[in-house]
Amino acid sequence: MNKVQNRACFIVWYSIHMLFMTTAPDLHHLQQQIKSIQRQLAQLGPLRPGCLSRQYREPKLKKGPYYQLSYTHQMKSRTEYIHPDLVPQIERELAEYQRYRELTQQWIELSIQGSRLRIQGWKETSRRSVKSA
Repeated sequence: MNKVQNRACFIVWYSIHMLFMTTAPDLHHLQQQIKSIQRQLAQLGPLRPGCLSRQYREPKLKKGPYYQLSYTHQMKSRTEYIHPDLVPQIERELAEYQRYRELTQQWIELSIQGSRLRIQGWKETSRRSVKSA
């Protein structure tokens, strides 16, 4: 190899090395957080979307209470009446769904951060290789 080829190889190696050195720790940390979220998602139990409310057949007198579950699924709004004995189960399912939503939102945010880090690293590497060439 002549000096020009040797220099070009070094620039490419250095650029790749710096890309991983500047973003790898941050990306590694983000990937660990994503894996933690994935484990938590895998442990979720039965879930369902919606809002549970207590209604009254005679609201002014607060007589005749019943429970109503309202939710939207596949772009259709639905309402179901829930027997009082099933309320604790439905509340757990609603809580699991909320946890699912929170975890997936965190996953998306971390994925966006990781993508931005990779793009930033690529841009920095590209600038270095253009300046040194």
